[in-house]
Amino acid sequence: MNYLGRLFTCMIALVCMMSCNKKTMVVMPETQVQQKMQYPNTFRDNSVIDDYHGTQVADPYRWLEDDNSEETKAWVTEQNTVTFDYLDQIPFRDSLKQRIEKLWNYERFGIPFQEGDYYYYFRNNGLQNQSVLYRVDALDKEDGELVLDPNKFSEDGTSSLGGMSFSDSGQFLAYQVSEGGSDWRTVKVRDVISGDMLEDQLEWIKFSGLSWEGDGFYYSRYPEPSADGELSAKNEYHSVYYHKLGQEQSADELIFVDKENPQRNAFAVTSSDEKFLILSTSESTSGNELYIKALDTEDALQKVVEGFDHDYNFIGNEGNVLYFLSNADAPKMQLLSINYNELKAGNTAFDIVIPQGVDVLRSVTLVGGKFFALYMHNASSKISAFDLEGNDLGDVELPGIGTSSRVVGKKKDKIGFISFSSFTEPGKIYSLDTENLSLEVFRSPEVDFNSSEYVTVQKWYKSKDGTSVPMFITHKKGLELDGNNPTLLYGYGGFDIPITPGFSLTRIPIVEAGGIYAVANIRGGGEFGSEWHKAGTQDQKQNVFDDFIAAAEYLIDSGYTNNTKLAIEGRSNGGLLVGACMTQRPDLYQVAFPGVGVLDMLRYHQFTIGWAWATDYGRSDNPEAFDYLIKYSPLHNVKPNNYPSTMVTTADHDDRVVPAHSFKYISELQHQHTGDNPVLIRIDVSAGHGAGMPTDMRIQQAADMLAFMFWEMKD
Repeated sequence: MNYLGRLFTCMIALVCMMSCNKKTMVVMPETQVQQKMQYPNTFRDNSVIDDYHGTQVADPYRWLEDDNSEETKAWVTEQNTVTFDYLDQIPFRDSLKQRIEKLWNYERFGIPFQEGDYYYYFRNNGLQNQSVLYRVDALDKEDGELVLDPNKFSEDGTSSLGGMSFSDSGQFLAYQVSEGGSDWRTVKVRDVISGDMLEDQLEWIKFSGLSWEGDGFYYSRYPEPSADGELSAKNEYHSVYYHKLGQEQSADELIFVDKENPQRNAFAVTSSDEKFLILSTSESTSGNELYIKALDTEDALQKVVEGFDHDYNFIGNEGNVLYFLSNADAPKMQLLSINYNELKAGNTAFDIVIPQGVDVLRSVTLVGGKFFALYMHNASSKISAFDLEGNDLGDVELPGIGTSSRVVGKKKDKIGFISFSSFTEPGKIYSLDTENLSLEVFRSPEVDFNSSEYVTVQKWYKSKDGTSVPMFITHKKGLELDGNNPTLLYGYGGFDIPITPGFSLTRIPIVEAGGIYAVANIRGGGEFGSEWHKAGTQDQKQNVFDDFIAAAEYLIDSGYTNNTKLAIEGRSNGGLLVGACMTQRPDLYQVAFPGVGVLDMLRYHQFTIGWAWATDYGRSDNPEAFDYLIKYSPLHNVKPNNYPSTMVTTADHDDRVVPAHSFKYISELQHQHTGDNPVLIRIDVSAGHGAGMPTDMRIQQAADMLAFMFWEMKD
């Protein structure tokens, strides 16, 4: 009997689990009849009505957009009280938390990388909130010297490391600190040789790298927002600055700002030899204009690419030749080059180094004098090597079907490193011999989970319009497909982001309980290139929802599960996915988890960085876009109906997808819901969009979601 079976049977007949190869069944005693949920009486302001191109649209919960008001804070407290009172009744919730905590508690390492005279790596002893940065002077040493401990950034563990960069000499480390999960960053600098902190401190950094040149670095920031708009005000006038060590931020040199186009982002990076500055501007999450400057000259920034039709991502350089990964005339990406000397002479044409292939090219790194190209074949990783002229040198034989990181290393390194994981295998670190392309295990984690007992298969199914869509399905070997297995279906479907096989501790209790975890690689994502992505954007966004609904129907029709044992989950753009699918087909699922979702499609662009998502969504101030947005916007399509058991999740410091989306959606859902299934919202305090959340908070959230899922699937 699996572990959930053992723990459930001790719940004095409240819960029963069947044996490993049988279906999971949750039994509710007749004496414990659920009463109809009592939700907070959320005020509806019927006077708030917007006119969209002649169509009147009510917005009765507009007041919840003010996350600083006392009324909103009181509402958050009331909603959390209802939610946690409900969760407290689930008898196996604490046992689930203990199991997840045990799974979580294993030592794990990050990929080593060299800076100066040391190799650096991140290590987590298992339950630390943040991984800790260590260094060694030789790779064969196991006991490293502690360099930076993000767990000491704050007493409650809600501050986290948001990014970092070493100076060329390896002496100085500039790093970003996020507080409470916010996208806002503070930059600090440490002398890692002496161990001393410098007085330098930079504020109001967001969506920025840190790229060194000499005794300073380039970074991006916004103007300081007003106190009441820090977490929700629209982000505009993104600017690139150069900071020289030892000077005040007010003295930093402004490198670039577009005063005529406030809703553009600017990002700067330097080449590894600090010879070139490459600056990109963007209006959305895809497509960028490109500028290049030789830093050892008085040359001005020279625009190389005009417009935002394609992506140009800097890979590295070899002398005056600069390399870029691009989808210009190549929906599945290709590697291009341009010679700076020719660029100065007025020739802005790129040469093709690695042409577009059958599979999507996700990244390229220059290690050991070779290009290592990371491809995606049917949503699984493949790595090929090329010389600098683009000649194919062969493939790296990966451990199996799964997800590899890009190859990490420097241009002259003989050894590079990758991480590799799958749905059933935690991430291992491998060293890569760049000469013969062979892999060797460098670090292997030990998790309390026997992966050999489980299997992942990839199935293809037909969407509504006949498009073939792949889906990964993971479960215990020999599982009986009797149509009654608890199943969690996950999806994203947006912004050219692929969802690839990866190990997730929070999914393990599902498959251990005889359940199924499924991931659908739906349109809108990046699994098959820009055409696959564009097929799920703007007026074609409904394809994304159709693909996900078809995945649910396939799982039911193929005998994996049924609609009383099926849960759906997605986060951010995936939260939109779940919100739309549960309003369009509420009959198809028993449980729904819209996480930190974009749920108000008419006003999303009014907050923080929301305007940058318009390439995928379109904006309601455009009449044509309004016509299709209003048809699927989750908030505006909640009608009187019997909805699945729902737990919306968000956080009070989410300044990417502001919590007002979730606040307004759950209010409308509670108002319109006609059935007895609970429709709740779980609001984390002092947390953001997800990154940097303390471990104990992540464990508790996972336990609450799984407990809710199993509880609502009871017969």
